[in-house]
Amino acid sequence: MLHGIDVSSYQSASYDTDGLSFVFVKATEGRSYVNPRLADQTERGRAAGLVVGFYHFLWPGNLTAQAEYFVGKAPDRAGDILAVDWETTSAGTRASNAEKDRFIKKVKELRPRHRVVLYCNRDFWLNVDTTSYAGDGLWIADYVTAGEPRIRAKWRFHQYTSDPLDRNVADFGSKAALRRWAEGA
Repeated sequence: MLHGIDVSSYQSASYDTDGLSFVFVKATEGRSYVNPRLADQTERGRAAGLVVGFYHFLWPGNLTAQAEYFVGKAPDRAGDILAVDWETTSAGTRASNAEKDRFIKKVKELRPRHRVVLYCNRDFWLNVDTTSYAGDGLWIADYVTAGEPRIRAKWRFHQYTSDPLDRNVADFGSKAALRRWAEGA
């Protein structure tokens, strides 16, 4: 298992990279928010030789505009991974299954050279999702033993804790294997 983290504006731009193989950086949310630490957090990961991914926090509605906003703000380098964060918004709403699927497909259309994955928690995957569409892979949040999420679906990334920050593992044999997968879109 490879270890990684995900960061947003709540984390420092000088996060610890020791022992990590990858980082996901929050890029955007909806159609108006950009992480103010996006550039610095990205540079930190790249400087440490990590595989870098970017995620968009999905809101319901305006899926094409959100996809265009995300790919317009997220850095565009071969081998970067793109992700959609599908969960309940601060307003208590959520994008529908069809909206989640359309967003992933639109991002793949706009950035065909990139892997696009779905991030959601175990409850969403088991009780909200009805299509099982996760683009190029599933990034599942389930706060249990690293690498042992309580789902039957094939997953690529597992967020297993948020204490003191979001920690993840990836189901790849090596960082080189992860990099090859990320570059193979």
